[in-house]
Amino acid sequence: MSTYVAELPMILDRVVVRAAERVSPSVMRFELGGDGLADFGVDGPVLDQRIKLIFPNAAGELPSFEAGESWWTAWQQLPEAERGSIRTYTIRDVLGSGTDTRLVVDIVVHEPAPGERPDGPGNAWALGARVGDELITICPRRGHPFGGIEWDPDGADRLLIVGDETAAPAIRGILRDLPAHARGAVFLETATAADAYDDMVAPAGVSVTWLPREGGRRGAELQPAVLDHLTGAGTPGPLAGDRDVEAVEVDPNLWETPAYSSSGEETGPATATTAGGFPGLYAWIAGESRVVTGLRRALVGLGVDRRQVAFMGYWRDGVAMRS
Repeated sequence: MSTYVAELPMILDRVVVRAAERVSPSVMRFELGGDGLADFGVDGPVLDQRIKLIFPNAAGELPSFEAGESWWTAWQQLPEAERGSIRTYTIRDVLGSGTDTRLVVDIVVHEPAPGERPDGPGNAWALGARVGDELITICPRRGHPFGGIEWDPDGADRLLIVGDETAAPAIRGILRDLPAHARGAVFLETATAADAYDDMVAPAGVSVTWLPREGGRRGAELQPAVLDHLTGAGTPGPLAGDRDVEAVEVDPNLWETPAYSSSGEETGPATATTAGGFPGLYAWIAGESRVVTGLRRALVGLGVDRRQVAFMGYWRDGVAMRS
C-alpha cells in the first residue's frame, strides 16, 4: 500500500502503536501515531467521531493495495487471506500535534477459554499488540468532510445518553465536548465495575450512572434504568436473551438517526424540540444491537418520536461485523 496519499479527502495511512496499556479487565488502550496524522482534523469538536482500522491478516501482515479514490474496491478485491479485517472504533482522545499527533483508541477485549484462540480480529489483535506494531487507519483529514459523528441534539434542552462498554469512548467524547449548561442523564453498562472510566467528566447538570453486569444479561439493568428515568416507573420489558426477543428479527446493522434509517424508514430534520410526550428530549443510544433494538421498541412505545433519537447498533453478540 502506498503511504500518505495527499489528494484523498481522508487520511488512509499506516499508523504505529506508540503506547499500549490494559486499563481495565475489559479494555486495552492504544496510542496510534504516524506522520500522516499531521493532517488529522474535524470541523468542530471530536464528539463521537468514528474511524476505521485495518488489522493484519492471519500471517501478521498488513495488506498492500492501491490507496487511491477506489481504495475500498481495491481492498475488497484482495484475496480474503491477504486483506486482513476492517473494523470501526471511536476516537477516545487526540494527543499532540503535527507529526506527533496520536489517536487514542480503546478496544474492548475478552480472554479466550483455555486452549482456544481469541475470537474477533480486533480482540485478537488487541490482546497481543505491542508498541511498534502497525495498523492502517482511515480517519478525517482536516478541511474535508468525513462523517462518522452522529451526535446532533439540534437545540434540545434535555439529553439522554445510553450505551455499553463499546460506546464508552464515544460517550466520554460527547461529555467532554458538551457545553457547561447541558442537562441530562447518562446510563452506561460495563462488564464489571472495574471497567468504569475514572476520567468520565460531565457538566454539572448531567448525571452519570454506571451499570456493571458482573456476569448478568446484557441490558438487564440498563433498560429499566432508562425507562425509570423517563417515566418514573421502570419495567424490565423484553430483554436480550428473553424468548420473546429471540423470535424478533434484529437488524445487526441497526442504525437510525434523525436523518438516516438503515431500514429505510422515513426521516426528516432533527426534531428534538418537537411537541409530544417528551418535548425537548434528544437521546443517543449505542451498543449491542439486540439491546439497542429493545430500547428502541420501549422508547417508541412510550411515545418518543423516533426522530428524537440516534439508535446505533455498534455490534451484535455472536455476529462478526464486517466494518
